[in-house]
Amino acid sequence: MDLPLNALRAFALVYQHRGVRAAARELGMAHSSVSRHLGELVRWLGVPLLHAGAGRAGLVFTPQGEALGRAVCDGLGEIERAVAVLREARPAHAVALSTTPSFAIRWLLPRLPAFEKAHPKIELSVLVDQKLEGFGDGRVDLAVRMGRGPWPGLHCDPLMDDALYPVMSPAYWQDHGRPSRPAQLAGLRLLHDRDPQAAWESWRRAHGPAGLSLQGGARYAASDLVLRAAQLGQGVALARHRLVADELEAGTLLRPFGALEVPVQTAYWIVRANDAQPRPALAAVIDWLRWQAVAR
Repeated sequence: MDLPLNALRAFALVYQHRGVRAAARELGMAHSSVSRHLGELVRWLGVPLLHAGAGRAGLVFTPQGEALGRAVCDGLGEIERAVAVLREARPAHAVALSTTPSFAIRWLLPRLPAFEKAHPKIELSVLVDQKLEGFGDGRVDLAVRMGRGPWPGLHCDPLMDDALYPVMSPAYWQDHGRPSRPAQLAGLRLLHDRDPQAAWESWRRAHGPAGLSLQGGARYAASDLVLRAAQLGQGVALARHRLVADELEAGTLLRPFGALEVPVQTAYWIVRANDAQPRPALAAVIDWLRWQAVAR
């Protein structure tokens, strides 16, 4: 039988904290999501784990809930200790960095040869994942994420800001009358990204036009797909400067509206486990990322 591991993890934290809200904060998820996990576990077991009424001191567990809570907490503790031993046994010079596909392809990958030259003894592995996970089981040492951090239960430091502006291919610009004013966006095909910080609404609020329709145009699940579509002449993308600087320099994309942009504060974060002090190889990678963030 398949154990509902996520539900068991949520239940263990609810048991430890004697409350759903505190468990939700530690897990970095909504209160309702933790409650759904508890309901899933009760249905899977077929026995009640909590009494219907909560006492003033917190949740009241049934005898079955108390027994399961102790067992799950003990088991997870053993797993965490085993993972800690494995992490300590991993080569000290190995660092696993997790980031999103767009950031990996457009910002990190072009800079990796410089890292290898500066730190030839560090084995840096790049893992591509949209989800922010893997710290507890030793798969990930460090992550770079775009978004509105910090994230609960993790050590989060701002890495760099960014700015948004429209970009298009030179051919698209030529074929559509060489637009140079935001008002001309109304006649162009917009390309949309699911990244909430890169939504066209932010541009419309800042620079208009006020009547710009955001309903049409293609929608993509990743920033890299949006920018690739723009390079192929399929429309106008609202790009993050950090992800298109190389393309602008190479001339495969251009900024039709000059210096107009929308600032994005603390757009990128360095994320790691809540360790007291990163080991030397990890600290070296963090320092290198910070240097690259201000180098250009």
